[in-house]
Amino acid sequence: MLLCESESEDQTVSGNLTIVIEDVHFCVDKKELIQNCDYFQALYRSGMKECWQEEIQLQCLQARGFLIALTVLRGERPILDGDDIVEAVECAAFLQVALLTKHLVNSVNSDNCLLMCHSAAIFGLTELYHAAAVFIRNMYTDLQEEVRETFPSELIAHVESLSPSVFVAVGAHVTCSSNETVHSASRTVCYLDETVNQWKVLTDLPLKASSSMAGVAVLDNNLYIVGGVQGPHKQIVDSCFCYSVNSNHWTNISRLSQPRYNFSLIGVEGHLYAIGGEYERIVMSSVEMYDVTSARWEFAANLPQPAARPACTTAMNRIFVCLWKPMETTEIYEYIPRKDEWQLVSTLIKQQSYGHFLVGHRDCLYVIRNGPSDDFLRCLIECYNLTTGQWSSLPGHFTNSKGSLFTAVVRGDSVFTLNRSTTLEYIIDRKSWKPRRQLRGFPRSGSLWTFLLQLPAELPLCSC
Repeated sequence: MLLCESESEDQTVSGNLTIVIEDVHFCVDKKELIQNCDYFQALYRSGMKECWQEEIQLQCLQARGFLIALTVLRGERPILDGDDIVEAVECAAFLQVALLTKHLVNSVNSDNCLLMCHSAAIFGLTELYHAAAVFIRNMYTDLQEEVRETFPSELIAHVESLSPSVFVAVGAHVTCSSNETVHSASRTVCYLDETVNQWKVLTDLPLKASSSMAGVAVLDNNLYIVGGVQGPHKQIVDSCFCYSVNSNHWTNISRLSQPRYNFSLIGVEGHLYAIGGEYERIVMSSVEMYDVTSARWEFAANLPQPAARPACTTAMNRIFVCLWKPMETTEIYEYIPRKDEWQLVSTLIKQQSYGHFLVGHRDCLYVIRNGPSDDFLRCLIECYNLTTGQWSSLPGHFTNSKGSLFTAVVRGDSVFTLNRSTTLEYIIDRKSWKPRRQLRGFPRSGSLWTFLLQLPAELPLCSC
């Protein structure tokens, strides 16, 4: 295709370009703009006279918003608030800057969600509008009064029409018997109905699915159960399954290229990542990535060291993993998709202690580690702030017997923990986790996987 009907495509899409906004001159790389902004991509295919100009004036934007866009295109992650958010939303919508939109979506929190949602509605930034509205719905108990005071009626109606995310759990079920009943209690995936404080059945696992030492994750509101083991001899399970909440239906997906069990599974931006694990009792460092669009698994960069079920989480839609080095070192790595590599983020050294679970909230990573002398019933929490690069310790300790911190799930500004007797909700801030309420525990023994799902209006009524 010829751009601008020119004799040479390179003449129109290479070199620098001056963008003038509010008398501010920005010298930018023309190719970078075309690659990242649909507005400029369309412009340089249009044949308009601007294709040949070395300077272009944009009348409908704020200079600050365009500067934020350029900052994000350079790979930075600026913290935004107030007018910065409004101007960034305007720029993302007008120039169709996908990376800026993604950054805004990943930056939604309880401090800015109302402004994000309202601004996205005004400028028609659909992806951000939906993400902010869902966030508000998940925190509606805390935000309802402010929403009703500040939002127009149509925005209130939209938020209230959404289904909030619910706390969901599945136990470590092992497929081992040919005469096992389809509706065996141990095979159920259950959700916590917080209005009546009762666990209810969402769906049954497929007969060939095992959640024992499997990878369990949610991606785009679909539940995935990958691999695992079965039978008394822990034979590896090759089958992988996806549960659609909307259709209430399980389907098979492609099998892993490398069979594995006791690994971690995490979902981000249309991809699943199967991280580490074991095969024939050998601990592995390999990582596989499943592309939902192509329905294929491909190998990604190996972990820096072998790891069985490493502690993983996401924060601001970025993937992080905890790795141990004897006797007292916990290292945090981030996976960088565009470079296909793991980068060391920070190192935590605590005597006779390792990070066993990882929780992400805003720009903070919370490392949950055992207490002194391998006391696993006494959990201590360290916080690493990704923006400042600083560590801090949460005061006190958390007794793991009251609520298993190794299954913690974040919703809004709350973290839910779970064991057989108790579901505990804590309010998160950077300095402490404060108990908020206590709900019914999950009536299963053994390992648990917990996650969030948005459920349709019509739900099963039977109890776990």
